[in-house]
Amino acid sequence: MVVGIGADGWDGLSPAAQQAVSRSRVLMGSRRQLDLVPGEFERVAWPSPLVPALPALFEEYRDVCVLASGDPMFHGIGTTLVRLLGERVTVIPHPSSVSLACARLGWALNEVEVVSLVARSADLLRPVLTPGQRVLVLGGDPATVAALAGHITVLEQLGGPAERVYPWSGQDSDPLCVIAIEYRGSALSRVPGLPDDAYESDGQLTKREVRAISLSRLAPLPGQLLWDVGAGSGSIAIEWARTHPTCRAIAVEQSAERAERIAGNAASLGVPGVEVHIGRAPDALEGLEKPDAIFIGGGVTVPGVLQACWDALAAGGRLVVNAVTLESEAVVAQWYARLGGDLVRISVNRGSAVGKFTGWRPHMPVTTWSVTK
Repeated sequence: MVVGIGADGWDGLSPAAQQAVSRSRVLMGSRRQLDLVPGEFERVAWPSPLVPALPALFEEYRDVCVLASGDPMFHGIGTTLVRLLGERVTVIPHPSSVSLACARLGWALNEVEVVSLVARSADLLRPVLTPGQRVLVLGGDPATVAALAGHITVLEQLGGPAERVYPWSGQDSDPLCVIAIEYRGSALSRVPGLPDDAYESDGQLTKREVRAISLSRLAPLPGQLLWDVGAGSGSIAIEWARTHPTCRAIAVEQSAERAERIAGNAASLGVPGVEVHIGRAPDALEGLEKPDAIFIGGGVTVPGVLQACWDALAAGGRLVVNAVTLESEAVVAQWYARLGGDLVRISVNRGSAVGKFTGWRPHMPVTTWSVTK
């Protein structure tokens, strides 16, 4: 049994929730939650780290009621327990802090973006901070959030007797709070093809127009994993990850300096979870989690790279290769003859000053090969 409880404690529980708690012999939860419930129970506070300890806890104890903050299935312990224990879990929810915050602010819950920063980087806020967007932050530090978002509102101890809602101006805040943002600044789109100057680069950067075309061929979908092989500045991995919060990417780069730059670019563009793997393909690919799509932006002429990438893909996986030299085009042509797919040559000309006038300056053409396994 998992019962959601709010800052209003025992009195805020529904009769059904109170009965479920009362019928239990063992209560589990945080120390704060355990203190909210009166009565004679065996009380077990969560250990740290929590998740690795859960299987042993539920082997040791029976007739357990787990107390959870608000709605246990919304960024809560309920989802973890359902994954672990399956149908053995019954959940009685309480209004979540997000529902209570929207009620206090007069915001439509279905129009609000919610970001959890519990044990996570505040850089995750960056992609959702778009003009006019309303955002609720869970587990964030007001000072850190305000540094990214500007004006914020803090909602403390929602639903309890110590509830406070106030515009934050540097004062200390209760750790049990939700942070509300109505963002008024500028932002970068999540659509692939960010400006080139959004990246720190030593020149190893897939240019904006080619990047947008390459990502359209990679076709990112929620929950999928990309390998960006020969990642350079990491732009393909980063823009893949920016398309959806559940999209993941591993950037493989042999240069330690560039790998560090990729990590910095990923953080500044709001996807600090992009994994950077330092090494030279194909050896560096061994042991990596199998991907749903692979982009090869560098190293296609290295023996074994294309074969290793093709072997790593499951049926339905997508492979996209960009070639800019005759040698890399020759390798791509051989594989295209063998596997088919689509072959496209991309030529980009950008307008630039020619004295007092404007002329076209061509970039190196790029051959893009894409194929689905």
